[in-house]
Amino acid sequence: MREPPLLPPAIHPPADALPLILSVPHSGREIDRAFERTANGGRKAIMALADPLVDRLVDGLVVQGHGAVIARNPRGIIDCNRAPDDLDPAVVARAPPPPSGARAAHGLGLIPARTSRPGLLWPPLDEKSLAQRIRTGWAPYHDALAAMIDRVAARHGGVVLLDCHSMPRQRGMDAQLVIGDRHGSSAAPWLSALAGEQARSMKMPVAFNHPFAGGHIARAHGNPAANIHVLQLEFCRSAYLDPLMRGPGPGFARTRTLIERIAGAIVAAWPRHGLAAAE
Repeated sequence: MREPPLLPPAIHPPADALPLILSVPHSGREIDRAFERTANGGRKAIMALADPLVDRLVDGLVVQGHGAVIARNPRGIIDCNRAPDDLDPAVVARAPPPPSGARAAHGLGLIPARTSRPGLLWPPLDEKSLAQRIRTGWAPYHDALAAMIDRVAARHGGVVLLDCHSMPRQRGMDAQLVIGDRHGSSAAPWLSALAGEQARSMKMPVAFNHPFAGGHIARAHGNPAANIHVLQLEFCRSAYLDPLMRGPGPGFARTRTLIERIAGAIVAAWPRHGLAAAE
C-alpha cells in the first residue's frame, strides 16, 4: 500500500529581538490512519517512542516570541534527530548494516524499528516510501531549522538553539535534566554552564553529556566557531508527567519554568558572551 505524505513541522517565526530559538523533534502526535493500520501495534506502538508534551513545555517561550520548529509527525514514523543514512536494514530494504555504535543498530534509527510487541514496528519500507518520508517529513524540518538559524544569526551575530527532548528515568543516576553540547562541539561551554546553574537554582539534579550528548540536530546545525550554538536539553519524564506518563504531573509547571529561566538567562547573557564571540 502506498503511504500518504507526512506533515511539515509547525513553524513559529522568531521575534527580531530574541537570539534564542527552539526545536522540538519528538513530540509530534498527528498520525494518518494509513500509518496506524500499517504499524505493528497501531497508534499506541507509534506513540510509545514519543517525548510526551515537550511541545507544551515550551509553548510559553513561543508566546514570548521565540522562534520554534516543532514536529507534527511522531518520532515513531520518522525521527528528525537522526541522520538520513542512519538506517536499519530490518525496516529499510537494501540498507547496509549500520555501524555498531549507530542508533539504528539498537532499533532507533531514522525509521524506528523498536516496539514493545514481538516483531518490528514497520514492515520493510521500499525506496519510494523511504524517500517520501524523508522528503515530506524529515527534510522540511531541517530546512525550516536552517532557515530560522540563518535569519536569527544574521540579525544577532549568532544564535542559540535549544533542542528539547525528554527521557525515561535513567538507571543508576538521579539527574532530571541532561544538558548536551556534544562535549563542546555543538555549543560554547558558557551555555551549558548557564543552563546548569538555572537547574541547580531550582534544585533539579543535572548531568552533562551523559548519557545524552546531543543527536543529529546538534551535530548538523551546531557550529560554535561561527557563533551558532545548539544545546540539547533532556528532561526526565517523571519530573513533569503524571505517574502513567501520559498527562501533566505535579512537576509540569516547575519544568516549564526551568526551560523559561534557561532561555531568559541565555538571552540576558547574550550581549556579554554571544556578541563578544562574534566580534
